[in-house]
Amino acid sequence: MVFRIGQGFDAHRLVDGETLWLGGILIPHSKGTVAHSDGDVLIHAICDALLGALKLRDIGTHFPDTSVEFKNIDSKVLLKKSYNLVKEKGYEIVNIDSTISAQQPKLNLFIPEMEKIMAEVLGVDADCISVKATTTEKLGFEGREEGISVHAVVLLKKS
Repeated sequence: MVFRIGQGFDAHRLVDGETLWLGGILIPHSKGTVAHSDGDVLIHAICDALLGALKLRDIGTHFPDTSVEFKNIDSKVLLKKSYNLVKEKGYEIVNIDSTISAQQPKLNLFIPEMEKIMAEVLGVDADCISVKATTTEKLGFEGREEGISVHAVVLLKKS
């Protein structure tokens, strides 16, 4: 098969006093994610999309939240490791498209830096990575600012 598509999703609770990491950068906000790792939901969804495209299961299989090895780990490390698994199977990224769903904070100004950081980690051109942000118009757990979620899709091609 020449092309493979993967889809990823992740969600985390938001609470006062925690840090908010998205796309490998620290976002200034009064709330942050509750997680075993650094809680970067954007990177986690992309990892799941990468792994899923090649039927390599999911991020929890490779980096379980029960392992002390991954406690508070920088999710950029998980992204690199996930992509290494993809490359070992002989595939490379064509493009990644993702959508962050959060009522607050407003993320538009941070998106170019997120795309740049993740492109550097993956060794691809930043034009291959698209990050979008939306609110849910105050609907659902994202709208009530109880959590944040991300959907991601990746297209891979045989190297």
